[in-house]
Amino acid sequence: MTTGVFGGAFDPPHLGHISLVRGALERFDFECLLVVPAGDPPHKTVATPAEIRCRMTELAFAGIPQLEISRIELESSGPRYTVDTLRLLRESHDDLTLLVGADQFAGFRSWHEPDAILELARLAVASRPGYEEEALSPVLAALAQPERVSFFPIPAHPVSSEQIRARVREGLPIGDLVPSEVVAEITDLGLYKR
Repeated sequence: MTTGVFGGAFDPPHLGHISLVRGALERFDFECLLVVPAGDPPHKTVATPAEIRCRMTELAFAGIPQLEISRIELESSGPRYTVDTLRLLRESHDDLTLLVGADQFAGFRSWHEPDAILELARLAVASRPGYEEEALSPVLAALAQPERVSFFPIPAHPVSSEQIRARVREGLPIGDLVPSEVVAEITDLGLYKR
């Protein structure tokens, strides 16, 4: 059976992330879906410690069937690329499908070892208005195994974690962008104030 994998910094997790996961569960026959909070992402700076981001991720995705939060990246020291995480996951899961947003797929050729990623896992790309499949065809055409990439639609959620952090700094509400449990955690811990 196929295992879905959805990774990210989740700093914080938001409704766009949840929409992607729900869309993938509707489209694919996953035995389970692993949500993998990044420990020390090599491609970006995170504002919040990994344990807190993992806790917010658990709160955001609570109650979604077939979903597990994987701490595999939190158990390692130093940066870990997606390909490294997939290699570890292949030790216990035979058939992996990596979920990514269309905005991430647009830059997939610049990822660390993209062809190795496609050897380890199929890619399921969440397409939304603004990132139509036709616009991504040059990326697809440049891949060694384009047949291992599929697309699935999700509703538009024009929000990023960076925008949410900025709104918190400015004292603006975020309740329409993140689950209420995550809002409470951000408030209780005083996250993103500076």
